[in-house]
Amino acid sequence: MKGSEAQNSLFFLSEALVFPPVEYAQDDGLLAAGGDLSVERLLLAYKSGIFPWFNNDALLLWWSPDPRMVLHPKDVKISKSMRKVLRDGRFKLTKNQSFEAVIEACSSIEREDQDGTWITDKMKRAYLKMHEKGYAISYEVWENDRLVGGLYGVDLGTIFCGESMFSKVSNASRFAFIKMAQELEAKKYRLIDCQIYTSHLESLGGQEIPRSEFIQILEAENKRGE
Repeated sequence: MKGSEAQNSLFFLSEALVFPPVEYAQDDGLLAAGGDLSVERLLLAYKSGIFPWFNNDALLLWWSPDPRMVLHPKDVKISKSMRKVLRDGRFKLTKNQSFEAVIEACSSIEREDQDGTWITDKMKRAYLKMHEKGYAISYEVWENDRLVGGLYGVDLGTIFCGESMFSKVSNASRFAFIKMAQELEAKKYRLIDCQIYTSHLESLGGQEIPRSEFIQILEAENKRGE
């Protein structure tokens, strides 16, 4: 299968741990369907610039959008009002203390222009296994010992692949994201993968880059980690 014919086709995965080239993704970023959510397949996906995203009643769907939303940790934007929030001690940040609670909150929080959740029970189980293996990471935001915000994603060593965030009070998810970015900058992480554009991520410093550029960065970091 070549050229435009391949790009207009949806690839169906078998049990083999392999994905088609991301260049074959459709215009909306949809690349493949099927397969499973094993730790091994998920790691291969993220290292290849691919992520799962689907509804409860659907096949597993795998995506690699072009352009890609990313953020360089050093470029995180901190508004004047957020600088005050960071200083005033209202929030406390922890890491990997309540992963299951974070992913549950991300799945149940109501979001504008979104009917239901893509964080299905199947996804929760898969990322809990990723967390147990040390690949999936959570950041929790507490206010008076109450979990009020946080985020989780997949840590590839020098690239953090963000999956979802939630906020039950104003600025809680921003607090988590900014503190995470500052930590990753200190650890010399190359990139935060934000996947797709949102105005919220743009306000935090996210920008869209060509998928080809994102893949080049991934491949370079994968080689460094070998």
